[in-house]
Amino acid sequence: LGEGGGGGARERPMFYVGSRGHHADIGGTTPGSMPPFSTLIEEEGVQIDNFKLVDRGVLREQEMLALLRSGRYPSRNPEQNMGDLKAQIAANEKGVQELRRMVDQFGLDVVQAYMRHVQDNAEESVRRVITRLKDGVFTLPLDNGAQIHVAIRVDAANRSAEIDFTGTSPQQENNFNAPKAVCMAAVLYVFRTLVSDEIPLNAGCLKPLKVIVPEGCMLNPNPPASVVAGNVETSTCITNTLYGALGVMAAGQCTMNNFTFGNAKYQYYETISGGSGAGGLYDEAGRLCGGFDGTSVVQTHMTNSRLTDPEVLEFRFPVRLESYEIRAGSGGAGKWKGGNGGVRRVRFLEDMTASILSNGRKVPSFGMAGGQPGQVGVNRVVRSDGRVEELGHIGSAEMK
Repeated sequence: LGEGGGGGARERPMFYVGSRGHHADIGGTTPGSMPPFSTLIEEEGVQIDNFKLVDRGVLREQEMLALLRSGRYPSRNPEQNMGDLKAQIAANEKGVQELRRMVDQFGLDVVQAYMRHVQDNAEESVRRVITRLKDGVFTLPLDNGAQIHVAIRVDAANRSAEIDFTGTSPQQENNFNAPKAVCMAAVLYVFRTLVSDEIPLNAGCLKPLKVIVPEGCMLNPNPPASVVAGNVETSTCITNTLYGALGVMAAGQCTMNNFTFGNAKYQYYETISGGSGAGGLYDEAGRLCGGFDGTSVVQTHMTNSRLTDPEVLEFRFPVRLESYEIRAGSGGAGKWKGGNGGVRRVRFLEDMTASILSNGRKVPSFGMAGGQPGQVGVNRVVRSDGRVEELGHIGSAEMK
């Protein structure tokens, strides 16, 4: 849908549709494109800069396949990538169709007005929440020695807040750097969760917030920094840091437990759930009036992917899921207890490379208001002869 202009004027887009997906592999040094030890972004897969995939209704499939096969570490399965991209194109087309139906039914003026209403309502909802918040500072150490630091300064009179990440570690030589957009998404998520009303997640939530992310820190790195852990590990740590500064919730697991395995034929990636943090309930004046326990073995905060069903996993890949169980007692103790983590055991039936990209193996998830921290996680390989290899918070192993 374009906005018409005077004679000779170009149409200007009025709406955008988009679809975002996780591709099983886009190249990189390890199958699954989540290399634990990458130091440059090229080691994390094919890089594509503003490629026009569909031009005047024509899919540029061969050009796209050539891009996927290019670079130092090309995709291991370009045809699978292409199939996923076609599904995303179809999803976008469905979005266009639904937008047109909505405009046809209600009229363009009404649709645009409600789009503004949605953002205005989100802004007002966050402003109401801000009046109940207090200034706070929190520093979260990571397993690799870096830290995320945030200071939240509340302006109750203007119903606004400043979120300042000054003091966060500088850009890292490892892959725990996070693009600034990831940091902004974490801020948006946290402040949306503070709103009890049923509102859709949208940019209006950010309007009352001033976010300071110093250039060159690990939350706003410069190219060619490696960033594969930023969207998964660091984003989760940002949310926990913000909750710590706000004083409303203990930490959930500070990791997504990114587990990948594969070879030339198979590539697989999953995130493994853990415990969510316990938290407080507050009245309109900001006074603590209750609390809640965390939930065991659940995807929390910045991770929302579901695990593949065991039957499907074992049908499609030469592995066996031996067990997946609650790790009893691993959640932090307190009046309200943190959720327990899980124990997941996978047996490999074919030679593969397995990798883990995680956090929280040295530094535990923090408790709040006197509550105890949770237990740290463990990554290990058990060989067929009974030998046990500890991998630390990041690692890779040849499974034979």
